Amino acid sequence: MMKRHRFSPIHMIHVGYVGLALFFLQLPVIVVVLASLTETSYLTIPPKGLTLKWYTVVLSDTVYLDAVWTSLQLAVAAMVLSLALGTAASYALIRRKVRFASLLSSIFMAPLVFPAVVVGVALLQFFTLVGIRGQFIALILAHVAITVPYVIRSVLATMAGNDFAVEEAARTLGANGWTAFRLVTFPMIRPGLVAGGLFSFIISFDNVPVTIFLLNVRDTTLPIKIFTAIEHGVDPSIAAISSILIIITGLFLVLAERWVGFHKFA
Repeated sequence: MMKRHRFSPIHMIHVGYVGLALFFLQLPVIVVVLASLTETSYLTIPPKGLTLKWYTVVLSDTVYLDAVWTSLQLAVAAMVLSLALGTAASYALIRRKVRFASLLSSIFMAPLVFPAVVVGVALLQFFTLVGIRGQFIALILAHVAITVPYVIRSVLATMAGNDFAVEEAARTLGANGWTAFRLVTFPMIRPGLVAGGLFSFIISFDNVPVTIFLLNVRDTTLPIKIFTAIEHGVDPSIAAISSILIIITGLFLVLAERWVGFHKFA
């Protein structure tokens, strides 16, 4: 016979506290989604009526679509470059045991320490000196600078828990460096790569403080478009595009969890 689990009052209180904390954390998301469903032309909670017309407005607006396309290009480019540079840096710090590894690691993590506005102003001055201010490549390089620390931190955490003797065994059996990395090391650090890639994509896609200093007058990203739209008044279309971003981000995280299983490394 199956034993019934009896929960003590203290356990139930703890569960209640956790439930309240989760509800409190998700409350802003719930408010945004509900606000996007209102039939009125202004934000109201609870919504007056239920409609999806604001989603249609956003998805048919060429300004929003162009901003989404620019953000996607920027985020994908930053993610790919960050993964390449961050993985190489992490591998060198762990496997090659380079000199001043601690100092180099601190330098790589510096963008996480300084305020984003300070980083944006510094990059603006630097790109002005080198003559690439206002160019899309400057924006990509800036986003790589602020996203590569997330890749390095994720990959370093994954590498620190693995035994690289199997890589050395593969090299002993005749595999060259690239083959050993591709067939042995890469599967071991894949969770760190996926986590770092997701973080870098989300940080780049959602960035405002750095992007606003480097964006030219012809292009705009989605966060900048939302930021400027709020200055002229908040309407349900802002909530609609925000809800779409929340849903897409949640789906990506669920798929990444099912593919990699981050809970194994938590």
